[in-house]
Amino acid sequence: MSKEDKRPIVIKRIKKVAGGHHGGAWKIAYADFVTAMMAFFLLMWLLGSTSKGDLNGIAEYFKTPLKVALMGGTGSGDSSSIIKGGGQDLTRSEGQVKSGELPPEKKIINLKATREEFLRLERIKELEKLKELKANLEKVIEADAKLKKFKDQILLDLTSEGLRVQIVDEKNRPMFQSGSSDLEPYTRDILREIGKMLNEMPNKISLSGHTDAQPYVTADRKYSNWELSADRANASRRELIRGGLVEDKIVRVVGLSSAVLFDKAQPQNPINRRISIIVMNKRAEEAAQKDGGSVDIDAETGDPLEENLDAGSGVAMTASAAEAATAMPAEVTAQSGVAAAGN
Repeated sequence: MSKEDKRPIVIKRIKKVAGGHHGGAWKIAYADFVTAMMAFFLLMWLLGSTSKGDLNGIAEYFKTPLKVALMGGTGSGDSSSIIKGGGQDLTRSEGQVKSGELPPEKKIINLKATREEFLRLERIKELEKLKELKANLEKVIEADAKLKKFKDQILLDLTSEGLRVQIVDEKNRPMFQSGSSDLEPYTRDILREIGKMLNEMPNKISLSGHTDAQPYVTADRKYSNWELSADRANASRRELIRGGLVEDKIVRVVGLSSAVLFDKAQPQNPINRRISIIVMNKRAEEAAQKDGGSVDIDAETGDPLEENLDAGSGVAMTASAAEAATAMPAEVTAQSGVAAAGN
């Protein structure tokens, strides 16, 4: 073979580039595409779930945000916020209004109902305090050796006027000397101890004296059960003050003779001879300060005039009427039923 017949051998070396068009650049592009699609679908979802009024508000806001923010005007969504151009209610189409310029909201308040509710709550609080005072008096009576002996003669109950403390006679243990306003020594002890306790409450005090139905008239007919009951009530007042009761707390001292019997079935029962001390509630206090609670009434209907009523109540009872209404209570802490004998 001749040299001319020999052909050169050419070796081709192909250099492979890793990846080429199959590299990772497409992944970045795909991630951007997915992100954009997610944002697009989120936008579509938000637009679909937003009310038409809100959409209009958003559109209006972006039309003139600078004008509304700086000058107010007819931009939407700005009337409910003190910051111009904003607000929570984007359905508004009115311009920015400062909070100080907003017209006051009109509220209709039933003053009578509000006042009655307030006074009702006050009466409840006052009643709780009177119940607490009653419980304290009962504890003192049980704990005091002097008073415990006479607990059957000390009656405690709650009435329409307040807490009532009644000190009653027994056949063999009268409070006063017969036909006199002179107190027995043990009655003084009872009244003085009660006087100390009554200062715990700011309420005013009412006293009334009572006799049984046994007639008592002096020879000159100038002194009867009326005068006797009033004198006994006044004597009790003095002992309460000696026991420590502030004198100004007493607003009423009356003598009712036998007009209001404790035991109506037995008019001469000694229990009808008694001293009634009432720790008055607010309504009873005001009634006492108005001379028995008199009020102006309507000439045609006879109803009390509204401006003179307190706590939604009607005409307050007089002293004797209140005693009559609360005499012989259903519940008393103690009660004596011994037979009667004299005033």
